[in-house]
Amino acid sequence: MTAHLAFTKMNGLGNDFVMIEDLAGDLEFTPDAVAWLCDRHFGIGGDGLILVRPATAEGADYYMHYYNADGSLAEMCGNGARCFAKYVVDHGLVPADADTCVIETLGGLRPVTFIRGADGLLDSATVDMGEPILAPGEIPTTFSGEQVYDCPIETALGEVRVTAVSMGNPHAVVWVDDVDAAPVDTLGPLIETHEAFPRHTNVEFAEFVDPDHIRLRVWERGVGETLACGTGACATLVAAVLSCRTGRQATIELPGGDLLVRWHENEHVYLTGSAATSFTGTIDLPEDADDV
Repeated sequence: MTAHLAFTKMNGLGNDFVMIEDLAGDLEFTPDAVAWLCDRHFGIGGDGLILVRPATAEGADYYMHYYNADGSLAEMCGNGARCFAKYVVDHGLVPADADTCVIETLGGLRPVTFIRGADGLLDSATVDMGEPILAPGEIPTTFSGEQVYDCPIETALGEVRVTAVSMGNPHAVVWVDDVDAAPVDTLGPLIETHEAFPRHTNVEFAEFVDPDHIRLRVWERGVGETLACGTGACATLVAAVLSCRTGRQATIELPGGDLLVRWHENEHVYLTGSAATSFTGTIDLPEDADDV
């Protein structure tokens, strides 16, 4: 049966998402259906699909169910969390005088503090991304030891040294001299699917500019290169602190814009940036996309 769906297209610095309200919690999408919705030629287009659902965990306001563009489930998305917060604020799903909400994700609870514009709509948001996970088995990776810091892996393009961090989802940070020349499209998928990362990984190509500034491009697991990645920016700052490149706060410059990341003394990482609504509409999911 063909499904008639209302959606909102949103983006955080160009990292874009199809948002669908599912307050009844009864929508389920096959990987083919997600891939069709996220297809930039035949569907709406997006780096992922986010369902707005009721929370199931104590202390949370709403649950963010996030699919990568290939239909795989992801634990967490920093830019998606800011877009999610903007959705629930702008659609009146939180009190009009509220400036905080708590989002439940597969990666845990994510408190968000936000600033409203004069129109009452969300202007910018800071997401408490929690503590970074550095233990290899919890990222997860097959490396041993206490941390995966500047560790070599062999790829078809030669040896690469990675620092692995989980921000609720896995990341492999690679330092490069020139991010514009980095082999994101070729090396990215090789690291994403490397046997050292049994659940695959996001891959960050990071260029150190100065102690307050890092340039970054990201190959996202299940998506490809994106204009921005919030969890990737957080993982990169953690890797920069571990390597003594920066202090505990820096601006992360991505192709889609800048994010401010702070690794607080309480060990939580905080991500600050904007979120925007691109457009709204309705779409019929065709039967040959394996309907919802």
